Amino acid sequence: MASTEPTSTPEKQFSIQKLFIKDLSFESPNAPIIFTEKWAPTVDINLNSNAKKAPQDLFEVSITVTVTVKNNEKTAYLVEATQIGIFSAKGFPDAEMGPLLGSFCPSVLFPYLREVVSEIVTKGGFPPMLLNPVNFDALYAQHVQQNDTTKAN
Repeated sequence: MASTEPTSTPEKQFSIQKLFIKDLSFESPNAPIIFTEKWAPTVDINLNSNAKKAPQDLFEVSITVTVTVKNNEKTAYLVEATQIGIFSAKGFPDAEMGPLLGSFCPSVLFPYLREVVSEIVTKGGFPPMLLNPVNFDALYAQHVQQNDTTKAN
């Protein structure tokens, strides 16, 4: 006789295993002269995220930021930082893994990256660089849309 009980799906499990800085660079090529000039900076920020499978049910998610600040056309400082998170994820269907790794995990990592950038810039003798909040949901949706458009062409 066939069982009438519903098929059980595995319980969803998610946890942070480890958070760390993988790469950090600070350069101030025009110091100390840059400190004597009137401070009217221009700022260029480039942010990228990446996710890849690690052993077992682990995933490595990274966000990398490059901040270039110029004052009077001279580079005041350049910061590059990569924040990594190792996350455990079990029982999630494939449709949920993309948003989990592409949006939720970077959102968890971003405050740590923001703190590292602000601290290293301050230690470099400059006013804190406070990175504005990032809507990783919107960035992930944009990434998915671009990939769908690319596949359609």
